[in-house]
Amino acid sequence: MESETQHTRTTDPRERAESADEHTADERVDGEPIDSEHAGGERDAADGRTAGTTRAWSAASGSDAGGAERTGAHKRNTEAREAEAAEHEDELVCPECGGRLVSDEEHAETVCADCGLVVDEDEIDRGPEWRAFDAAERDEKRRVGAPTTKMMHDEGLSSQIGWQDKDAYGNALSSRQRRKMQRLRTWDERFRTRDSKERNLKQALGEIERMASALGLPEDVRETASVIYRRALAEDLLPGRSIEAIATAALYGAARRTGTPRTIDEVAAVSRVDEMEFKRAYRYVVRQLGLEIGPPDPEQYVSRFASDLDVSGETEHRARELLRTAKRTGLHSGKSPVGLAAAAIYAAGILTNRKLTQDEVSAAAEVSNVTIRNRYKELLEADGAGGSTTAAGA
Repeated sequence: MESETQHTRTTDPRERAESADEHTADERVDGEPIDSEHAGGERDAADGRTAGTTRAWSAASGSDAGGAERTGAHKRNTEAREAEAAEHEDELVCPECGGRLVSDEEHAETVCADCGLVVDEDEIDRGPEWRAFDAAERDEKRRVGAPTTKMMHDEGLSSQIGWQDKDAYGNALSSRQRRKMQRLRTWDERFRTRDSKERNLKQALGEIERMASALGLPEDVRETASVIYRRALAEDLLPGRSIEAIATAALYGAARRTGTPRTIDEVAAVSRVDEMEFKRAYRYVVRQLGLEIGPPDPEQYVSRFASDLDVSGETEHRARELLRTAKRTGLHSGKSPVGLAAAAIYAAGILTNRKLTQDEVSAAAEVSNVTIRNRYKELLEADGAGGSTTAAGA
């Protein structure tokens, strides 16, 4: 029978190895006789297989045990983290009313925002141990560096050797020490800009800082312009264009994006490139980087022109009303926002009995008298049409 000739399978590796040895010996006895040397080799091979199988079985059992230990350790760590998170949440809740706890740094206390219970007091003050009453004293006592900024090519992370030729006690250095410090400054400057990209970035950011100072732009505009130029450098938009043109375009785009616009003529006046090159670079940067910059709003220029002309708040408010009416009627479409803002100031001066000459407004806004004359008539007509329409509707 076939079932009688089949060997019974077992899961024990040692029993499987013994049955294999017996089967080999039976086959050899039934066949030709085997010499003792060959038989010894066969027995050694069988013993080696048995030992290898036993080691594999032991390793598998050990790996299973190690996996179980790791699973248990992971479970214990997870439970510990959950318990710690729950304890932290309990610390942020008032034990009296369950309200929210806030930290009062001035009095070094933790109090409940709802019932006023003082939960903890005499907390550690992690601020400086000194006091300062003005910015100069604060800068003098501060012992840390400035925060990181995009306006520097190394983001302000590198150190810089000071220009004062004095030691730590304020004494002047000898001539030999001065020459040594000058050599160190030279090498320090070289190491701060080690490749062409860093040198490019340093020159461009210095140019942005110079133009922003001349235009009186705030720090957020300078930071935004630095980010735009860094993006242009990373996108490899510089080849074929000058550093000054891309830097000027980045500054003009940053001023438009942050709502502190400057006219093209004003930016071109402080730039080292001509106006046409600056305009081409600006259109190229906006198109390649996908900057979302809408058309400038004429109202953004009103405050600056009103301050330069020293007009009253009533006149400035009336100029804004004229511009809003012009936007509702679509009059501003296709017209220079600077010319519209200047014409609105002039027209508002007429309506509020503030006598302004066209020459004064033209000088403040840097637009021609003809532009002011044409635009202010259009603004007054639109305001009269809007007022009559409102009256008819009422």
